[in-house]
Amino acid sequence: MTEPVLVEENRKKIWGMHPNVFFMGLVSLLTDIGSELIFTLVPLFLSNVLGATSTMVGIVGGISESADSFLRIISGWISDKTGNRKLPAVLGYSFSTIAKPFMLIANSWGAVAGIRFGDRVGKGVRTASRDALIADSVSSGERGRGFGLHRAMDTSGAVIGLIIAAIIVYLIPGDGLHLDTHAYRWMVIIGVIPSALAVLVLITLVHEKRKKAATQSAAASVQKATPFSLQFKLFLVVMVLFALGNSSDFFLILRAQNVDVPLLQVVLMLVLFNLTYSAISMPMGILSDKLGRKWVIALGWLIYVLVYLGFALATSTWQIWLLFVFYGIYYGICEGAAKAFVADQVPAERRGTAYGLYNGVVGIMALPASLIAGVLWDTFSPAAAFYFGAGLALLAVVGMLLVIKEKTAMYNS
Repeated sequence: MTEPVLVEENRKKIWGMHPNVFFMGLVSLLTDIGSELIFTLVPLFLSNVLGATSTMVGIVGGISESADSFLRIISGWISDKTGNRKLPAVLGYSFSTIAKPFMLIANSWGAVAGIRFGDRVGKGVRTASRDALIADSVSSGERGRGFGLHRAMDTSGAVIGLIIAAIIVYLIPGDGLHLDTHAYRWMVIIGVIPSALAVLVLITLVHEKRKKAATQSAAASVQKATPFSLQFKLFLVVMVLFALGNSSDFFLILRAQNVDVPLLQVVLMLVLFNLTYSAISMPMGILSDKLGRKWVIALGWLIYVLVYLGFALATSTWQIWLLFVFYGIYYGICEGAAKAFVADQVPAERRGTAYGLYNGVVGIMALPASLIAGVLWDTFSPAAAFYFGAGLALLAVVGMLLVIKEKTAMYNS
């Protein structure tokens, strides 16, 4: 099969990668500064300030992850049909930026859910086209590295945002254990600024990867005729299994507070988690280029199993610190490798749709996963929620090793 040929702009590489990869990473970095400031401590805002139960927190967390799922699929398909990756990304980042300031007036868990829904709608519009734009901008041998660099920059933004949050918590400490309303409002005010800057960077510095006119009609015909590979479909099935046990990270934060970890330490734990995630994302992406995506993803999921078992059994602060480090290792191993695997298995002109399906599957499962975790937490114990997640993740590891028959990338850029 012949792929559409991409026209290379005369643009100097940055850190050895196409400028689009770097500037999309910068966009994600700025966006994550704002998102971490505004949304990471939402579970504590819900429970400490608004008095929400764990089940309510699970509903909000699930909505946060799943609300955008169908939009990811639709926007990815549209970006394939139109050949435009940048416009959906601009619209999505803009919508999320507009939603964030409304957290200043949120006074119920339902209002928080609605605002978070709006933020995630923006993420749903942008995610598939953004990932497709990155995949379009690198060769098959650099996909792991490209997505690893993007994840590293994205997570660096999370680190910066959480450091700012820690400073705010230190300056406005409250009772030391619970989130103070005044401190949270300052997080929202400051968080809006980098989010707006991210949209400006995207509009001015990220360029569409243009296809030669002679190949555009050929790409359209191939899109109609070329089915997704069996391996891609099987990968989505395995992802459903893993994602059903992958509840919102809100529960990790609640668990830390459940073990009586002071609020400032909770924020610093999240900083360490993101530092770890950022530090290993690019090396693990490069490793997936050399070793193969399947084995890297399976390794990451196995670490996830151990981390969730650890959260179920944890009884002291030092254990929570250690678990957040290994949770960052899991993320750094899996995120870039999984997205590179998707690009390996689908033709370039269908990447938007493929990333929409991949992200959609993960997002759709987030709501039942978080709802189940919340019910298990309230009905039995916090440990029950983590045992459930660990069990399904272990089944996913077995499925990845037995069902996925990875050899080499089917489609090169």
